[in-house]
Amino acid sequence: MGFMFAIFGPPVITVFLVALGAVPYGLWVTRKKPSRLARWAVIGGAVAIAAYGAGTDYGLAFTHPLDLCADRTGDGLYMDMGRDSTLTSVSRGSFPLSVKCHWNNRYSTEIVWPWASPLLYAGLACCIGCSGMLLLNRYERGDLTFRRTPPPPPPPHPPTSPR
Repeated sequence: MGFMFAIFGPPVITVFLVALGAVPYGLWVTRKKPSRLARWAVIGGAVAIAAYGAGTDYGLAFTHPLDLCADRTGDGLYMDMGRDSTLTSVSRGSFPLSVKCHWNNRYSTEIVWPWASPLLYAGLACCIGCSGMLLLNRYERGDLTFRRTPPPPPPPHPPTSPR
């Protein structure tokens, strides 16, 4: 069961989460009217989170890595049903994403989807780049300063004529 989830689960969950996240994103864009850089920073962050989640099979790579590689038999061994090999170990890396299954016949398989790491890096680059440009734009406008200056005084009220 875990092996089937590793194959079919991440794309289905990713599509579901993207569709679920589109609603608050759409409300934010229509109500607050953020700049294009702010929208791309949010999209980049969401892409990076979704790619990392899909690459780690939404946590199973860290909680049950053996279940991602093979099915458990009745005697407690993890077997690859297609080659009748026994699972010897699982190595996993969190950055870059990697879950590698090692079998007793010296064969190794990578479980992480091939698109997960490039999508993670692209999302991070987009988010960090756009956030940096937003900060630079604010600094150039004078919204961000390193010294505290009091706000300018309010404009004087025009004189009112007596009635």
